[in-house]
Amino acid sequence: CLLDRAKPACEPWRLRDLIWFVGPRLCILSFAAVATSRAAEARMASFIRDVWADNLEVEFAVIREVIVTHPYVAMDTEFPGVVARPIGNFKSGSDFHYQTVRCNVDLLKIIQLGLTLCNEEGELAPNVCTYQFNFKFSISDDIYAQDSIDLLTRSGIDFTRHEEQGIDPQLFAELLICSGIVLCDDVRWITFHSSYDFAYIMKLLTCKPLPQDESDFFTDLRLYCPHIFDIKHLMKHCEHLKGGLTKLAEDLDVERIGPEHQAGSDSLLTQATFFKMRSLFFEHEINDEKFDNVLYGMGRGAHNKNDKGVPESGYANAPTGDLPS
Repeated sequence: CLLDRAKPACEPWRLRDLIWFVGPRLCILSFAAVATSRAAEARMASFIRDVWADNLEVEFAVIREVIVTHPYVAMDTEFPGVVARPIGNFKSGSDFHYQTVRCNVDLLKIIQLGLTLCNEEGELAPNVCTYQFNFKFSISDDIYAQDSIDLLTRSGIDFTRHEEQGIDPQLFAELLICSGIVLCDDVRWITFHSSYDFAYIMKLLTCKPLPQDESDFFTDLRLYCPHIFDIKHLMKHCEHLKGGLTKLAEDLDVERIGPEHQAGSDSLLTQATFFKMRSLFFEHEINDEKFDNVLYGMGRGAHNKNDKGVPESGYANAPTGDLPS
């Protein structure tokens, strides 16, 4: 018994008093927990809009208006893990990493894409600023790594709804092409360790397998996304910053809104973390010549070439197959 362990059972009056004392308080705690959960959900909904097949065109209509005044786009994806490794000879560690990305992205399907819109000062777009696109994906038909699906399920991703109400990738690509987000030199992309993210974006936009050669991939990428800042690369130039996105945000005292390992929440956290970094370590201005179009773990973008016309080597020392975190 909780009241007296020396006795085999509580006396009736003591049990009755315990129920009278504890019962109302448990109810209060339960109601408080429900209220807190609902408040968190309401706050998340005020920032993040879930986009499915039925509201895709409506949300893109809003995005086409907002991107004009808020041309900074923080991006994150969720995808079904890594299931393959390339074989053969490779020109460099960067080439091996690209071939790992290529063979997996060609085999797999994107699950979520998160886009957060803000202006040059880091001010979020009014009303909803983050769009979480949920793509058609079938646990029974599509390829995936089980540990990745387990992680996403624990994070709250509803795979039944993805199969039934998910966005058709081809329709999404058509709307993205004419949204003002891609093919526009004014737009700045903000990402974290984004080689897989942009590989999935390029697969969507081109409707074909990724190029065999890494330099051809960057040529295509520059056409669609001319300016990219990868926070993981920026961290190499900031003392004491290390780890994944969540740890970096915690170190910089940046608050997360929404669940981890969902693309909307991760893209919103990416946006806030980038501007906090820019303020603390770069005096509010990022040098395009030094940091633009470098994807961590891969080569440098197509417009950053050496005097031989070959894309410069980026920081290709990320662990092979290392997934963004």
